[in-house]
Amino acid sequence: MNGRQMKLGMSIWRHGYHVAAWRLPEVPADSMMNVRRFIDVARAAERGKFDLVFMADVLGSHYIEDEDRSKTRGHTVVKNDPLQILAAIAVSTSNIGLVSTISTTYAHPYTAARAFATLDQISGGRAGWNIVTSYNMEEARNFGLSAPADTATRYERAFEFIEVAKGLWDSWEDDAFPVDKERGIYVDRSKLHVLKHTGKHFSVRGPLDVPRSPQGQPVLITAGDSDSAKELAGRYASIAYAGQPQLHLAAAYYRAVKERAVANGRSADDVKVLPGIMAYVGRTEAEARAKMEKAQDLVLPEVGLAMLKPFFGDLSAYDINDPMPLDVETLSSNWNKSDFSKMLIERARDEKLTIRDMYRILAVGEDWHISMAGTPEQIVDRMEEWFFGGAADGFNVQPPDTPGGVDDFVDLVVPELQRRGLFRKEYEGTTLRDSLGIARPKHPAA
Repeated sequence: MNGRQMKLGMSIWRHGYHVAAWRLPEVPADSMMNVRRFIDVARAAERGKFDLVFMADVLGSHYIEDEDRSKTRGHTVVKNDPLQILAAIAVSTSNIGLVSTISTTYAHPYTAARAFATLDQISGGRAGWNIVTSYNMEEARNFGLSAPADTATRYERAFEFIEVAKGLWDSWEDDAFPVDKERGIYVDRSKLHVLKHTGKHFSVRGPLDVPRSPQGQPVLITAGDSDSAKELAGRYASIAYAGQPQLHLAAAYYRAVKERAVANGRSADDVKVLPGIMAYVGRTEAEARAKMEKAQDLVLPEVGLAMLKPFFGDLSAYDINDPMPLDVETLSSNWNKSDFSKMLIERARDEKLTIRDMYRILAVGEDWHISMAGTPEQIVDRMEEWFFGGAADGFNVQPPDTPGGVDDFVDLVVPELQRRGLFRKEYEGTTLRDSLGIARPKHPAA
């Protein structure tokens, strides 16, 4: 063992990450909208000494107009604003980091910087910003556009957006507010720095009307495996949320992000790569698999076929118990020719999978994260393989259902990680930067 320890995020996703989680009898029907459910998950993650909770967001009812896709995600089309949920979590927790999404495509740098600086004040230095560039049609229409902007434009805007936000966070030096009652001096104006930014996409004078963050600046997080996304991660992010389901692909992504960080004058360790993992945990392997199968059996055939359609075209003419057709490339001109699609067809051929078998593979997320059922020892074995195999600095845990999947990971997997010396037993400090081992940035004027 080389002394490294993992970083862990708990990703809060509605009723859970399994597509049929909402149908489980033990999952509360109000998990989507009841703020107490989110607070309970965050408290459980904090009990397990997690670095952060993570809340993704989309500015619209995702897939609601696509009948096939909405079948697979109907339980996610409504939600509350995650920043406001995190503000509630902030006053109910003490150490865990609080990460939410704001889109650089549809937000404005001033309001975004203000929102995260405020969350950082409320939480005592635990705020993190998940940066996304928003490519969905639903979002575009909600902001008066007929289509999303092209990738180059979205990332060009994102880079400028981030620079403006970072500049606004340095509007005030750390000691700009002496609040000297005896001398009658509330603010030291010599510690004020007005941004006066004028660029291609934004003109922002400043200053920000929130004092400098308790952790200097909120932590930046991003995801995505395009060249632009990896450049954004390497240039700015402290966490890259990775989605590769196979070790060799994850290792290639890991290397690419670290290389981008170094190319941008940073240390490779300045950005932590956290792949997603969805684990069904049991005290025995049979118990874990029974939990998975319980959810798998709730996937309706029409939902399963809708999940297959983006990969393999319309298979509704087949019986779900028929063998998976191996000529799917000919069934749809839009067939996804990704390595993963090809791997699935090879697997179908080798294992003689049915159509039902195939959609059950997708239901547990094997197309975009680590997915498994097992004992704590088996799950930690897999995590160790990735951690020491150059593919991960830790993991974003994606509980298959809440609260059960959260409690299982916290109460069963975390102790095994701790027993092996792979994860902390106590927090290193009170801010998210303390937990991640990331230095507090100095003010440029210091």
